[in-house]
Amino acid sequence: MTTSQPQPQPRTRTVRSDPSKARPRARPPLWDRRFTLFFAARTVSMFGDAMMPVAAALAVGALYGISGVGYVLGTWTGTFVLLVLFGGVFADRFGARRMMVVADLVRVLSQGVLAVAFFAGPPPFWLLVTMASLAGAAVAMFLPGANGMVPLVAREPQRANATLKVADALAHLLGPAFAGLLIALTSAGTVYAIDAGTFALSALCLALIRLAPNGSPTDTAADADAGAGAGADAGARTGGSLRRDLRQGWREFRARTWMWAVILIWMVYGVLVFGPLVPLSSALVGARLGPNAYGVAVSFLGAGAVLGGLLALRVRPVRPLAAGAAAMGLYTVLPLCVALGAGLPVLLAGHVLGGGAMAFWSVMWATSVQTHTPPAVLNRVSAYELAGSVSGIALGQILAGPALALASPGRLLLVSVGACLAGCAALFAIPAIRTLRRATSADGGKQGVV
Repeated sequence: MTTSQPQPQPRTRTVRSDPSKARPRARPPLWDRRFTLFFAARTVSMFGDAMMPVAAALAVGALYGISGVGYVLGTWTGTFVLLVLFGGVFADRFGARRMMVVADLVRVLSQGVLAVAFFAGPPPFWLLVTMASLAGAAVAMFLPGANGMVPLVAREPQRANATLKVADALAHLLGPAFAGLLIALTSAGTVYAIDAGTFALSALCLALIRLAPNGSPTDTAADADAGAGAGADAGARTGGSLRRDLRQGWREFRARTWMWAVILIWMVYGVLVFGPLVPLSSALVGARLGPNAYGVAVSFLGAGAVLGGLLALRVRPVRPLAAGAAAMGLYTVLPLCVALGAGLPVLLAGHVLGGGAMAFWSVMWATSVQTHTPPAVLNRVSAYELAGSVSGIALGQILAGPALALASPGRLLLVSVGACLAGCAALFAIPAIRTLRRATSADGGKQGVV
């Protein structure tokens, strides 16, 4: 019998990987064709929007006074608040991109009519109010879908939201100055004509975006993934009454404690902080340091918003709303500086901090809403949060004037400071807000690193 000798086995070396030397997972690209087109659309329309307050204040105010300006802007805001919930329903029914394109085309009409009217001579007041109402309705159809589109065109919503926030801040830095220069050199008709052109370009860019390879009529989150859009489209095409769709959106909104709690806090912010801040600050700063000083302060607010957006591009908190609430604590410095009559350097620094804090919070909030809400109802849920936020600001603007009969602007701003601090404390005190974690990214990994 032959016995085989055991053969020597080759020695193997166990190589242990050093976690500290492991290469990080590549992040998905942001600037693909879809996001580039979406970014271009939003940037040009935001620039046009940034010109309008100056155009309304200078052109409409010169013809019909402060009350005329207030009535025109109030008509715009009121129409928006009344119709924004329906905008969310229509965006979920017919597709966010389609509703945004239609809304842009409506605004081409409204701003184009006003441009022709101003070129022809002083426009009648009824035309200004009618076009303001039409533009407000168009924005109500546009904004819910704009929020819901972000997860469809970007794999990392926070990076997309931060990039859009930087563009928004730059638009509000440059747009008002550009509008004032145009009115001084030409006429208000030029500003409205350029505004109409920005909406036409926005509609073109949005129309060129292709989300679903099967050409589905509805833009849902599943459209962004090849082969996954059919089921979502089938659910989106089903009919149903308008009331039922609104109720479903309300149920989804109410089911998220962190969401409705933030909106309740934000409504208080709107009435006591954001709404009265502009009229009270402009009066105080203008009387003490001159009107030019307030314009410089607003520019520094925009510069701070740029910095806040850039910070949101870099910092990726595990608990985004908690991080945003901490940033909002810095916003308190802004009304405090104005209320205490701070010198210009301190005032400008306060506006930089305030703008940065608000921009950082906005990115954290938008990303949380987009990544923690089912795609099929995202536009309706966004409509509810928009309605709550804007209604508080509108009420605060309306009450700012009558409140001056009760206290001086400085004392009212001190109330704003107290409301801001109380709001930050409430954001931290509610566990659903404080403990909300970052959603899992599209590639299955956790995005939070802070």
